[in-house]
Amino acid sequence: MAVRKITKRWLRNNFGLIVVIMIVMVAVVSIAMHSFYYSSAYQYVQARAESVASKLENTANNAGLDFKAELRALIEDFQYKDRMELMVLDQNGTVVLTSSGFLPQEEEMEDLTAALQSENGIGQHIGHWGKQKIMAVTMLSDFLEEDVMGMRYVISMNEVDQQIMMLILFTLLLAVAILLFVLYTSSYFINSIIVPVGEVSKTARQIAQGDFAVRLDAQNDDEIGELCASINNMAEELSNSEQIKNDFISSVSHELRTPLTAIRGWGETLLADDDLDPVTRRKGMQVIMGETERLSQMVEELLDFSRIQGGRMVLSRSNLDAVAELSDAVLMFTERAKRENKALCYEEPEGFAAVYADRNRLRQVFVNILDNAIKYSDSGDTILVSAKIKEKSFVVSISDTGVGISAEDLPRVKDRFYKGKSTRRGSGIGLAVADEIISMHGGSLALSSEKDVGTTVRITLPLVPKG
Repeated sequence: MAVRKITKRWLRNNFGLIVVIMIVMVAVVSIAMHSFYYSSAYQYVQARAESVASKLENTANNAGLDFKAELRALIEDFQYKDRMELMVLDQNGTVVLTSSGFLPQEEEMEDLTAALQSENGIGQHIGHWGKQKIMAVTMLSDFLEEDVMGMRYVISMNEVDQQIMMLILFTLLLAVAILLFVLYTSSYFINSIIVPVGEVSKTARQIAQGDFAVRLDAQNDDEIGELCASINNMAEELSNSEQIKNDFISSVSHELRTPLTAIRGWGETLLADDDLDPVTRRKGMQVIMGETERLSQMVEELLDFSRIQGGRMVLSRSNLDAVAELSDAVLMFTERAKRENKALCYEEPEGFAAVYADRNRLRQVFVNILDNAIKYSDSGDTILVSAKIKEKSFVVSISDTGVGISAEDLPRVKDRFYKGKSTRRGSGIGLAVADEIISMHGGSLALSSEKDVGTTVRITLPLVPKG
């Protein structure tokens, strides 16, 4: 379908326009050649006529010469009689003498009529004389006293027309050759586009059907080659996204299964045994509450991510103290760090960091980063939280001495669904959500990490301008 449409459009628009141009060109050249040759023939006849008129004038002015005898001799010995017929017209406009010696039959001489009506006494007519196409030129003279009205010159135009036809035919053949060349070269060019476009279309359909392994062969280093490379890159990215999505689904399924298994197990235990001691019962309820909270947090992360991706997240922003929000978040994790034998150090800055932000979303970011720092640290590790108030920004640095992130995973840890190869529990979207929230506040979130050394997250937020 695409091939037919492109070819038809090219034939209708480009090739059709070229055909019209060629037709116009042949027509213009034909008219120009016809005009040139006929004008040249007329100038040739006129030059001979002026020469004859000059000789006759000299003869008429010479009283010692017999004008009629000299005129007859001039006509009979006319130098160009093999090319044209020279006729003498009497005062009645009748041919009385010719260079061929034969008087023409009675005919209407339109060139004589034109000469009589013209100001310069010259008339021209193109017509037919028997089977001959002729050009007749009549030049009136001032020899009325010699019974001569003028001279008439008749030249055959058959050879001229044949020459013009040969040139027109040559021009036509040249135009046809040009059209065939254009058709051949353009067909080759169109095929060089249509064939790759067809392959691109076929490959795109395969990709749309879920075959992300298919690739295009970019043979040419041009726009088509760039398109093929872009399609291949798109397929690669879709393949990676599909793999990440599948890994994410698997990870989330596992993350959901673990707390659900714990909740179900303790729920069955509490229902089956009414004689459980209070300590065990309390421990079971704590596990159920803790796992329920973790499930709720995961669901909220998923909902937040969905809102961000759909552009439906709305920030409720106001002027607030970012230092206070960070301090509250650190306080929330202090006891947890102690329970897990991890040192949580906080270097609280002095002063007030005024930012225009959504209080809940900003705290969500701090909580998410601190949770990751503790989650991916081992017993005995240290988490250092520091903040600085600069001239135009509030900078928070959260560092840990935990497991770190591999160089392979680091560039993509903020991508949606990407979880990396860590065996620690997590949905893999918390950091992506945090990065989006900070971006919506006009700030930035940067990570630096080294495997088995630790990770540092640097959050930068713009301060409210003073004054």
